[in-house]
Parts: sequence; structure tokens; C-alpha cells
Amino acid sequence: MTLLMQIKNLTTRFYTDDGIVHAVNEISYEMDAGETLGVVGESGCGKSVHALSIMRLIQTPPGKIEKGEVWFDGRDLMKLPESKMRKVRGGEIAMVFQDPMTSLNPVYKIGFQIMEALKLHKGMDNNQARERAEELLILVGIPEAKQRLDDYPHQFSGGMRQRAMLAMALSCDPKLLIADEPTTALDVTIQAQIVDLVKRLQEKLGMAVMWITHDLGVVADLARRINVMYAGYIVERG
Repeated sequence: MTLLMQIKNLTTRFYTDDGIVHAVNEISYEMDAGETLGVVGESGCGKSVHALSIMRLIQTPPGKIEKGEVWFDGRDLMKLPESKMRKVRGGEIAMVFQDPMTSLNPVYKIGFQIMEALKLHKGMDNNQARERAEELLILVGIPEAKQRLDDYPHQFSGGMRQRAMLAMALSCDPKLLIADEPTTALDVTIQAQIVDLVKRLQEKLGMAVMWITHDLGVVADLARRINVMYAGYIVERG
């Protein structure tokens, strides 16, 4: 297996009025290209903060990535200038968040939001981007994709919004997809469909997936390796 990402001593703190929150404490692990890694742990154990730290999306202040290295494809992401980091986000590492309603912009059509990423990262013109956006909606299993491009997020159900978020994340063929509890807000049958969809897409596209969840049942089907987090530490892996 080729090494895709190597994390060394990643540490993130939040400086609040009530004191310092030690959110992520010196975690280190590796991830191979094309593999599925599960990150599990209770709410508030630092799973999402560690993923946001990888993407350098920690809000400063109050948060601060204190130290650590994130080697991705031969570069330390912590040392990249912001302009280069923007190209990595969405282009090489994509993230799907817990609640699609807060991640999708309610005032823009679904098609526009997918096309925006394609124009930015792939340099496509309007027609190419629209065509590709339609293909992506078909890929993630949204029926009548052509018409649905002109719908707003509130016209989609929860499961459909999460599919649209996946389409957006996959639009630029990322090497790594970080799925941050993408099935939390959905009912059980839709959850199973989304998990199945990610599995199929991974086989088809060959990307690596980091699946963050507090539900061991979800990663049991998906992941080859699992990191268990507790209070900002990786306490167990296997």
C-alpha cells in the first residue's frame, strides 16, 4: 500500500474564558491510499476537531493548532501557505459534515453550489460544470438529476441533501474523503443507503475514506482500521 497521509503529534487547544480546552493531544497515525479508516469515540472526544485541524479549518481565536505535522502526498499541510491550502481543500481532501442543512447555502441552487467547486478547482466553464454536476447527482443516486440542479436545499429531503453534499465533495476527485458523522441526522434506512453509497463510490473511484462516527455498527461494515478516541487522545487502535 502507498502511504497517503501521516500525522505526527497533532495538538489543538481552545482558549476560552473558562480555561484551556485540550481538544486534541499529540495524536499520530498513518493512512494508506484507498483505505477506509474509522475514527470512533463519544461526543466531545475530539474526533471532529482533529479532522478540522487536518483541513486547517479551526477557528482562530479561540482555537489554535499548537503543533504537529500532517504529511499529505509529500507535503506538510501545516506549513503550506493559505493560498495553496485552499487548493488542497475540496481539490485533494474533501469533507462531508454532520448536518447538510448548515453546510449547504440555503439561498443558492444545488447546481450552482456543485458547479462553483468545479469551476474553482477544475477550471471548467458553465456548460462543462453543469454537465459534470448532473453526472455527479446521477452518481450519488438522485433521480431526475437535470431538473434537481435547479432546486434549492430546502426542496431536498435530509437523505437527498446528504447525497448532494457527497456529490459536491466528490466533484474534484479527492484522494481523501473525510466523512464527519454524515448519517447522524438521518433515519436508519437512509443511514444504510448513505453508508452503502460511500462504499460503492470508494470502490469505483479508489479514494481513501476517513469515517468519523460514535456508532461502531457503522464502521464495522466499512473500515479496515479503527482509531478509538477519548478525551483528545487515541486510546486504542486495531
